[in-house]
Amino acid sequence: MFPHLATISITNTHEIKRYSLRHEGVYDILKIYFKKERGSHQIFSRSVKFKFPRQNKKINSDTQPNSFENISEINASLRNIIEELDTLTLQVKTKTDIKSELLEDIKHLETVFNAKINEIEEKIKNL
Repeated sequence: MFPHLATISITNTHEIKRYSLRHEGVYDILKIYFKKERGSHQIFSRSVKFKFPRQNKKINSDTQPNSFENISEINASLRNIIEELDTLTLQVKTKTDIKSELLEDIKHLETVFNAKINEIEEKIKNL
């Protein structure tokens, strides 16, 4: 039913909670978050991350006649994946839902941030 998601090995589409997309250098980074049951111990990770190279194109320049500009745009396969993700995640969210998602993201970021600080402190001690 979702062939483009299947190409990146996402078959448990009913468990997708949301996704994020960001541009990083010459890549677009897609992160897919999965639902997590309260109190359950998940075997699989809470999210997966994919890197898609941006497509480069040459277009006629608006500023200089007879010259071309290089531009980059989203990968065609990523565009198809996003369309499928939108059909799965498009729903009306309440302020409470949004607030709890943001608080959950802050807690996760805090955990990652603290782990990185501990790692750097350990490296400093070993110098």
